Amino acid sequence: MEFTLLGSVAVAAAAFGLVLWLDTRDAPDERRAAWDRASVAAIAGLFAGRLAAMIGGGTNPITHPGDILIVRGGVDTGIAALTSLMVFAWTARTDLWQAADALAPAAVAGLGGWHASCLLRGACLGTPSDLPWARALEGSDITRHPVEVYAALAFLAAAAGLALWKRRRPPAGVVGGAALAVAGAVRLVTEPLRPGLGSGPEAWYTAAIVAGLAVVVLRTLAARRTVPGA
Repeated sequence: MEFTLLGSVAVAAAAFGLVLWLDTRDAPDERRAAWDRASVAAIAGLFAGRLAAMIGGGTNPITHPGDILIVRGGVDTGIAALTSLMVFAWTARTDLWQAADALAPAAVAGLGGWHASCLLRGACLGTPSDLPWARALEGSDITRHPVEVYAALAFLAAAAGLALWKRRRPPAGVVGGAALAVAGAVRLVTEPLRPGLGSGPEAWYTAAIVAGLAVVVLRTLAARRTVPGA
């Protein structure tokens, strides 16, 4: 893995850990459980996403096992995200909705940290723009949207909003569902500003939005049915 990618992982982990600590200062057991589940899910997702990318690129992981570690060679982010969610759901199966809510603000902040790390990799810019804050690549006169900064700011603002919402104690699972919808929405909205539009990730982002909103609606309705007179 390149050092720049390691730096991105470090920034994402730092953002995740900081928000998780702030959000669970009075619940250390909840914090440890959330960290452990997130770590296992992230590792499993990275492994599955790398395998999918290798197979999709025509590389046999059985005959080239060492290539699995070359993460910079590509990771199928859709498969990685889906696998992470499935592994998380399995590890938290006894208290899924509460576990999802516990992890939601920190997970969204971690995504914000990942996008903000574009500053380390020099990979913040997207499509051409004449806006005052647009910047040009070195050696170019064409100014471009700092699209990764847009995404980072949106994710960090969403993480703060989710943390505040969580303190109001909405029905279990609602904050987690909202986090999934936010993750898909931010990426879907910013995708047209990234180079290489048309590679196909939009379907994954749309699925995340639909799934997240479905969880919000269903969990809200379930909570209302349990309240007498609701």
